[in-house]
Amino acid sequence: MRNHTEQSTEQSTDARTRAAGAGAGAGAHGAEGRRLPLAPLLALATAAFITSLTETLPAGVLPAMSRDLDVGESTMGQSVTIYAIGTALTAIPLSAATAGWRRKRLLLTAMAGFALAHTVTAVSGNFPLTMAARFVAGVAAGLAWALLAGYARRMAPVALQGRAIAIVMTGIPVALALGVPAGTFLGEALGWRVTFSLITAVTLAVIGWIVATVPDYPGQRRDGRTATTPRTLTIPGVAPVLFVTLVFVLAHTILYTYIAAFLDRLGMGGSTGLVLLVFGAASMVSIWIVGIHINRRLRALTLAGVVLVAAASALLAMASGSPVLVYAAVTLWGLGWGGAPTLLQTAVGDAGGEAADAAQAVLVTLWNAAMAGGGVVGGILLGLLGSGSLPWSVLALLLPVLIVVTGARAHGFPARRAGRE
Repeated sequence: MRNHTEQSTEQSTDARTRAAGAGAGAGAHGAEGRRLPLAPLLALATAAFITSLTETLPAGVLPAMSRDLDVGESTMGQSVTIYAIGTALTAIPLSAATAGWRRKRLLLTAMAGFALAHTVTAVSGNFPLTMAARFVAGVAAGLAWALLAGYARRMAPVALQGRAIAIVMTGIPVALALGVPAGTFLGEALGWRVTFSLITAVTLAVIGWIVATVPDYPGQRRDGRTATTPRTLTIPGVAPVLFVTLVFVLAHTILYTYIAAFLDRLGMGGSTGLVLLVFGAASMVSIWIVGIHINRRLRALTLAGVVLVAAASALLAMASGSPVLVYAAVTLWGLGWGGAPTLLQTAVGDAGGEAADAAQAVLVTLWNAAMAGGGVVGGILLGLLGSGSLPWSVLALLLPVLIVVTGARAHGFPARRAGRE
């Protein structure tokens, strides 16, 4: 953990940066030190929305894409996998290679990567070219996810850093609850190419928003002190947070990826959209709660999130076709899961200290590896044991997660966040 002199130096440097060129957004809280710069934070939230929407949208327009590109639906489905692979393979090396870049330049580069990938996807009539564009989108996502939480922390007063991250992370459930259904509807009404073209337009608008409102910050100095991945993993508290990230995301993805198959088994296949809408709405409530209480109750909120997802899995395992139990379960699931990105990114940032950017890059890599792995593991379970095995597998995976969070009291998920009380 950083000593007080290092922390004060970093805070004074960021304060000078904000005062010199932050613009209207950052200047809003510079004088009082107690206000959040909403305009730039909402720009970052929209960037998170685009990142999450880009990842999941192909699932909603899969049949049309597979017909136009003349491949099977299972083959076209790998467009989601290749995105996750692009992120997992490049987040750490690109984070290290661009450590000295100014943060705004790097963020704009990531968003330009999304715009390029969406444009190529919209006009491509060739499956390999489409997959290449999806890989580029995954690379852009690796850059973006490694930046967003740290950017939000630097723009906010210390006591409000968790709330700032929560605002940025609202882009994820909004994309899942509203963006994907809207994109699917537009794809059915106007064609999937129009949908991707519209995402390009939104991305270009966000680039302009970032240019106008988001303050710039320097990268890490290249003086030999830049954290490497092995060194980052030895920092107390980082490893427990990364373990929880890997296993918690794996458990969630196993069930979420195959929720339609699970609902089919219960005779609720026609309600998949409504079930996911309930999940998304509960996730947004979760982020709101986490944003209010994270600065004082990060540990309690993390424990509660794990317990709620475990309770949801238990209810789904016993649902036996009861719609009431299913909707109760997905509500608990959303409440437990929605705040997880904010909690885990805040925890790894706190634990990483001066190596926070490197720790974030590792977290992004493990997050996407877990998502890719969840699809594979869930598919194996579905084929061998049926969809009824999915909630039981989630329960089994959440047990070690609960043990690690409980044990990481001193570092990782401390009862008191130093300097945030």
